[in-house]
Amino acid sequence: MKKILNQFKQSNIPTWINILQISLIAIQVQQAYQFYFDMNAISESGINTQGIANQNLIFEFAARTLTMAVVSILIVLSQDTKLYIVMFIMNILREGQETIIDPMYPLLNAPVTPKTDLILHLVIVGIEFIALLSLIKIFRKS
Repeated sequence: MKKILNQFKQSNIPTWINILQISLIAIQVQQAYQFYFDMNAISESGINTQGIANQNLIFEFAARTLTMAVVSILIVLSQDTKLYIVMFIMNILREGQETIIDPMYPLLNAPVTPKTDLILHLVIVGIEFIALLSLIKIFRKS
């Protein structure tokens, strides 16, 4: 644990980017957990959980989300700028698509209106884009 903390202290990745990425990982892990183990929450959101085809899609979504979280954890532990750039490109592509999809097809139990959801996603993608530009700048300096 001490080695990991020292690696973070000596890293050229800014602390705010690490905090952002760790927050995104926490969201991914929560989503994967929910889609693997909390079918009631999935049903309450308006997603049909009945039938093999629907369950296949639900578990594939969980698997892909968990895989992205695990890869992101490994990248955060590595503190490698090149890998961070790839990770943030993945984040922006994923979140960018959600920016369009979530407001167009809101869940029944969505915590905010579609308009607010769109604004929140735009802010998140904007922050991720700023992080990506910062990482590219760091990479070019090294």
